[in-house]
Amino acid sequence: MTFARQEREDLAAFLATLSEQQWSEPTLCTGWNVRDLVAHVVSYDELDGRGLVRRFVAGRFIPSRINAIGVAEYAKRSPRELLEVLTEHVEPRGFTTGFGGMIALADGMIHHQDIRRALGMPRDIPPDRLLRALRFALLAPPIGAFWRARGLRLVASDQDWASGRGPEVRGLAEAILMAVAGRRGVVEELSGPGQRKLADRINGGA
Repeated sequence: MTFARQEREDLAAFLATLSEQQWSEPTLCTGWNVRDLVAHVVSYDELDGRGLVRRFVAGRFIPSRINAIGVAEYAKRSPRELLEVLTEHVEPRGFTTGFGGMIALADGMIHHQDIRRALGMPRDIPPDRLLRALRFALLAPPIGAFWRARGLRLVASDQDWASGRGPEVRGLAEAILMAVAGRRGVVEELSGPGQRKLADRINGGA
């Protein structure tokens, strides 16, 4: 939860520097601009248990549909209002507190990078926070990282971290996180004999 709160604090501080135009720019999340993505990040925090069940049922328990419903519910909120919601909920609540806050951490970090990468505004993520999110992402079914990384050995070139067995895929830990999360283009920053297989999986191949 500490890491999740720190990640949200960093995201809120970054969003406060963006212009109105930048809030309308596309992100690495296909079909979502910055405003949409921030709406997604905060869309679970104001739900109680009953509201969460209603949203899951309305989305037919399909993650993409459930998330789209949440974004639509925040469609009328301005960037300033969304930032206020995020600031009020830097301490995650409800659904995203699952697994000790790991859902909030991994989801928040991946989407934070979705925005920064698309805007060309990189950052240095604290290594302990980054590696905790990466480990969880490889286990979380909605992210799909386990399927993309199966049969491969992932090796971070900037951290003392590796995972899996098979042909090696090497690169910066942040790039590995974003690649196994399915973000197109990021895999080109990685190298090794397993890089092409990972790229094929991200792009819809076998």
